[in-house]
Amino acid sequence: MIRLLPFLLVLALMIYAFIDCLNTPEEQVRGLPKVVWIIIILLFGEILVGPIVWLVAGKHRTAPGGGSTPAEWHRNHRTQWVAPDDNPAFLHSLREENKRDEELLKSWEADLRRREEELRRRDNGPGGTHDETPPRG
Repeated sequence: MIRLLPFLLVLALMIYAFIDCLNTPEEQVRGLPKVVWIIIILLFGEILVGPIVWLVAGKHRTAPGGGSTPAEWHRNHRTQWVAPDDNPAFLHSLREENKRDEELLKSWEADLRRREEELRRRDNGPGGTHDETPPRG
């Protein structure tokens, strides 16, 4: 297994450089046309020359916004994760959802009461003598 490791690393680097070259817009490719870079990566990939040359000289790489390096940017821009039960926006959304659910439930209950009342009136209509309780036999 250890003997396969160098081969797998070379293959991984070659695949990475190939996909990176394919995904790079034409205006960011330096020196040669994109098709020539792909051929170089594929022809000289086994000896690492193609992928390394592509990664070093083939693509115009820019620094992140503000001129800072990625490490500096990450140091200065920490994401603060908040548990849902400590997040005020999440708790507010739950309260709003509960209010909507309660209003919907109240409207359903009112509709059910209205329908039951209509059924009672229809059953006890002008000529009806139906009682609220069924007769016992």
